[in-house]
Amino acid sequence: MPRRATPIQADPQTRYAGFAGIDVYHPPASSALGAVVIAASARGIARIDFMESATAATITPRATPLTEVCREQLTEFFAGQRQQFDLPLDPQGTEFQRQVWQALAAIPFGETRSYGQLAEGLGRKGAQRAVGAANGRNPISIVIPCHRVIGSDGSLTGYAGGMGRKQWLLAFEAQEVPLTLC
Repeated sequence: MPRRATPIQADPQTRYAGFAGIDVYHPPASSALGAVVIAASARGIARIDFMESATAATITPRATPLTEVCREQLTEFFAGQRQQFDLPLDPQGTEFQRQVWQALAAIPFGETRSYGQLAEGLGRKGAQRAVGAANGRNPISIVIPCHRVIGSDGSLTGYAGGMGRKQWLLAFEAQEVPLTLC
């Protein structure tokens, strides 16, 4: 089991030191999204994080066959050729967080759900705040599509990768990609 990642403020080399492999992916729309850092344990993809390109440039990649497959699938996703990912995942979290992340993974491409809908789907009506907290701790962005969760009134709500990235990802999936982040 890899060491838990250190807080996001830690330098990237330290943050990803405990993983079997790391790689940096630059989406075709890298000016809008920045870089995507992929970290894998021996069991699966453990983290996918957004990062500013300049910060990601300080990471020394240690690609593995699994991080390479993840890069390929991300390339297909951003080319509009993939809507679901087929990767072994190894997210580290509590049992409840993993349940929420499984529910997130079931949200179809191009669709959204509210925190309340996710809570009800988990049999925990009224637990939308707990679902929101688990959603915010999702360690595998894009593949576990936490960007597809919105407020009950349809408004965009928080996103660990930044609201501009969330807006871009939702617009991309709706085939209405903006040219720049808000």
